[in-house]
Amino acid sequence: MKNVLEARNISRVFPVAQGEFYALKDVNIAVPEGSLAILKGRSGSGKTTLLNILGALDAPTTGSVIFDGADMTGMSEHAKEELRRQKVGFIFQSVSLIPIMTAYENVEFALRLAGVTSDMKSRAGHCLEMVGLAERMHHMPHEMSGGEQQRVAIARAIAHSPRVVFADEPTAELDSATAVHVMKLFGQLVKSENITIVMTTHDRGLMDMGDVLFELEDGVILNRS
Repeated sequence: MKNVLEARNISRVFPVAQGEFYALKDVNIAVPEGSLAILKGRSGSGKTTLLNILGALDAPTTGSVIFDGADMTGMSEHAKEELRRQKVGFIFQSVSLIPIMTAYENVEFALRLAGVTSDMKSRAGHCLEMVGLAERMHHMPHEMSGGEQQRVAIARAIAHSPRVVFADEPTAELDSATAVHVMKLFGQLVKSENITIVMTTHDRGLMDMGDVLFELEDGVILNRS
């Protein structure tokens, strides 16, 4: 199976008063195309740092990231911005919906930002239907539950058909039943939309729902399963 994403000997070092702090140390992972990959680890393990580097939001101190066959290491900031805009989707713990826009308008606005100009209305509606919000697409965020807001955020992230969606603790603010529902939705979207999802979590109850699991501790990959 082709790998859509690879981290090769990634280290991330931050200067501190005592010298240097290694948030990541010589990390190597390969994420298969069309998979739901989970980065597991306690708070402070380095999983969010790794996610940000894989998603071109941060750069490694040493090592390289191969995204869809291209080495991001030597890319200009403009090239990275274009990659994020066209090939990447993000879902964060805080859904960050635009409060003065309906669910539909939030998704359509994301399409505009990605440079999509054709069939925006039908695509936005279709994405909201896929996440089970056909009846709620014209509601404002404050009229929705936390789980519904997170599903809008998912629809927004997949609307422009990215190669990879990065999700940082996307279920942390949800109750257990809603979290499981979101994970099942991720699994369905991987298949129906032909995307890869990389997510972080420390919730042991959700880890078995991924296709591949990477465990981080103190910036080091312990295993892959």
